[in-house]
Amino acid sequence: MDGLTWGEYEQNLEANLVDLHGRVHRGAYRALPSRRKFTPKGDGQRPLGIAALEDKIVQRAVVEVLRAIYEEDFLGFSYGFRSGRGQHDALHALAVGITRAKVSWILDVDVRAFFDSVSHEWLIRFVEHRIGDPRMIRLFRKWLKAGVMEDGEWSSSETGTPQGAVVSPILSNIYLHYAFDLWAERWRRREARGCVILVRYLVVFSWR
Repeated sequence: MDGLTWGEYEQNLEANLVDLHGRVHRGAYRALPSRRKFTPKGDGQRPLGIAALEDKIVQRAVVEVLRAIYEEDFLGFSYGFRSGRGQHDALHALAVGITRAKVSWILDVDVRAFFDSVSHEWLIRFVEHRIGDPRMIRLFRKWLKAGVMEDGEWSSSETGTPQGAVVSPILSNIYLHYAFDLWAERWRRREARGCVILVRYLVVFSWR
C-alpha cells in the first residue's frame, strides 16, 4: 500500500525501527489501508488484504505479546496458528477420536464467511476482557478501521478482519475462543449425553 519494500526499509533499519517504536508509544502511528488482492476459491475468488510494511512489523510484535497471554487461555481442542497445533495435529486428534472412541455421529461444520463477518464491537470487547493496556486496544481499532484500497478507491470495514493481515489469525482465535470454544466446552460438560470430542481448526489464507 505504501510502495515500500523490505530491502528499502532495511537500508536504514535501526533508525526506521526506532522511529516506528516512538510513533507507536506516542500514539502517532497510523495504520494504512490494506491493498485488496484476490485468490481463486472454488468457483469464485477469495479477497485477501496485503498490509503495509510497517503495519506488518507492528502486528508481528503484537502477535508475540498476545500469544504469551492467550496460550494460557485457549482450550485444547482449538487448532490452527498455534504452536504445536497445526493442521496435522488437528487431523491426528480427529483420527484418534474416531478410531478409539465409540462414535455414533460426526458433525462437520464450516463457519460461512467468518473473516468477513467478525463483529468489530464484540472483538474489541473480547480483547478488553484480557488486555488492559489502552494503547494495545487503540492499535486493534486502527487496524480494524483502516479499510481497504481496491483499484485506487478506499472503502471502510464495518465488520470482518482481513485475511492476509499478520494479526488476523490470533484475533480470530480470540474471537472464536469466546464466541464458540467456551460455549461448546460448557455444553459438552454440562448438557451433552455421552462422550463428545471437539476439534476446531482455524484456516487463514495469506498473501506474502
